[in-house]
Amino acid sequence: MGKLRTFYCTFLSGLTFACSAYAIEVQECAFFKDEVAAGTLPPTAERIPAQPLIVDLKAKGRDFGHQGGSLRTMVTRSKDTRQMVVYGYSRLVIYDHNYVLQPDILESYENIDDKVFTFHLRKGHKWSDGEPFNSADFEYWWDNVANNDELMPSGPPEFLRVEGELPQVSFPDDLTVIYAWSKPNPQFLQILAQARPPFIFRPAHYLNGYHLDFADAEQLQIEIKMKKVRSWASLHNKVDNMYKFDNIDLPTLQPWIIGEKSTKSRRIFTRNPYYHRIDTNGVQLPYIDRVEMSVVGAGLVAAKANAAEVDLQARNLDFKDISILKKGEKDSGKYKTQLWASGVASQIAIYPNLNFADPVWRKTLRDVRFRRALSMSVDRRMINRALYFGLAVEGAMTALPASPFFDADNRAAWASYDLTAANALLDEMGLVERRADGIRLLPDGRPMLFMVETAGERQEVENALQIITDTWRDIGVQLVVRPLSRDILRNRVAAGITMAAVWFGWDNGIPQPYTSPAYLAPRQQDFFAWPKWGQYFLTDGQAGEKVDMPAPQELLDLSLAWDRAITDQARSDIWRKMLKIHADEVYGISILAEAPQPVVVSNRLRNVPEKAIWAWEPGAHFGIHRMDEFYIDESGATQ
Repeated sequence: MGKLRTFYCTFLSGLTFACSAYAIEVQECAFFKDEVAAGTLPPTAERIPAQPLIVDLKAKGRDFGHQGGSLRTMVTRSKDTRQMVVYGYSRLVIYDHNYVLQPDILESYENIDDKVFTFHLRKGHKWSDGEPFNSADFEYWWDNVANNDELMPSGPPEFLRVEGELPQVSFPDDLTVIYAWSKPNPQFLQILAQARPPFIFRPAHYLNGYHLDFADAEQLQIEIKMKKVRSWASLHNKVDNMYKFDNIDLPTLQPWIIGEKSTKSRRIFTRNPYYHRIDTNGVQLPYIDRVEMSVVGAGLVAAKANAAEVDLQARNLDFKDISILKKGEKDSGKYKTQLWASGVASQIAIYPNLNFADPVWRKTLRDVRFRRALSMSVDRRMINRALYFGLAVEGAMTALPASPFFDADNRAAWASYDLTAANALLDEMGLVERRADGIRLLPDGRPMLFMVETAGERQEVENALQIITDTWRDIGVQLVVRPLSRDILRNRVAAGITMAAVWFGWDNGIPQPYTSPAYLAPRQQDFFAWPKWGQYFLTDGQAGEKVDMPAPQELLDLSLAWDRAITDQARSDIWRKMLKIHADEVYGISILAEAPQPVVVSNRLRNVPEKAIWAWEPGAHFGIHRMDEFYIDESGATQ
């Protein structure tokens, strides 16, 4: 056992977080007992912060766990080791299960009118290699990365700019960091809590060995040659990959670190000895010692889950897999298939590209009558019954019922199956000439072959498009489907050479007043309806195209007004206006939403919720459900 220490971590209501005391006897970790005994690693009580984050599992209705065991999961690409940063969900601030922000890495914070944010760090907090984590790590990123022309040629990231104004950043002492703007930046904390956070700090003690201003010049040149890069900046960017999570030497604050025995097909993650969370029994989290992440083919995920070769799996499992998973559950008796709600605004959405390079098609795609006609020619009920056994919800893309902004009229907008009305809209556009087989002709005489590109990762997408092919033919539009890899698809969309693409709906289908509506406006390149407009906004006009349509411009103006709003009422009003515009303009043709997400959970795994929301944003998939609190109980392996 460790020595008796007093910790502080309970938060009060309001924007300023304070603390109340716990007296806890810290328990030693068996995983590190040999290293502690040998003196190569301090005991647990000396590794954790003086004021760690104390998790009250009893208050959360969860069981106290015990340390130990290995958890098996799968990904389909070696680059998806980054999912451990998502699942681990160690952030400066995090969402709790009610989607309320709370300090995590931070001991506390103060927010004055969304203009001045004061961060208080935990005394004694350490990186995974045992080096101190303090304000110097924030200072290093701000002064030497974000504001270094060679590392970040465009300067600090956009979320730190308020109407072009960068913050005044100061570091009064080792445990305090202040970001201050003259105008509100209401999305600042939300962005820090994202599934893919911006990481406004870096392990300075490690990275300065690769920085021109700090490193030994001769040694730096040796490293540049060894890593086969062209410059020190390329070298620094190569090793500075806190989200990619593929540099075994880069210190982290996540619950698990990259293990030395990792291979390309099997990644091993072991517990972080300096992790900052403990339970009220004095047991350091995470409970699970190891996570084994196997890289397998996408088509094998459901089969391996069915064979009980995983302990926790949801990624790369879809609704269509439920039947085989349920069969495996019954046959093996080793796991349960839980059905979680999906947090995305749509399971399948088709995005006509308003920035498509072809001028004739671009004019057609920009006519709202065309988009409405396509939407009204989708037989959502048939797709729902054929692919989802009628368990999904049909309709247009909008906020889900779990959001205060849900409006049934928005969900119904232009989503009824009405071929007569759809044909009338296309006739009204003047698209009345047809080929002998009934396919309409564009104004320049070309047949209306509407090409939709997909990432080729979800069979239900391909199946839905096959059904849509038949109904669109009834309005004179020939659907052509082109599967691509995910990366190629994104690049083609961004370049304006994709006519339309299929993806999920908005990641966050449950927005709250504090949620930035930026993803509803032409501010992001990765929204497939207007990548060029997003590029223009992100680069301050240096790339892409300026918005040249009234409704998208209104969305942009409203989103910027949200940034400046100072009350929840004002922000909520803006949200409702933006959702109404999307419903009317049909920038994304949603098929259906709220299809259950299968989650395979081993019988030996505990503290995994039976009902929850599976969402990338907000929530970081398993992150919001605190994977570091899951634990292994071998007595339940065959239940």
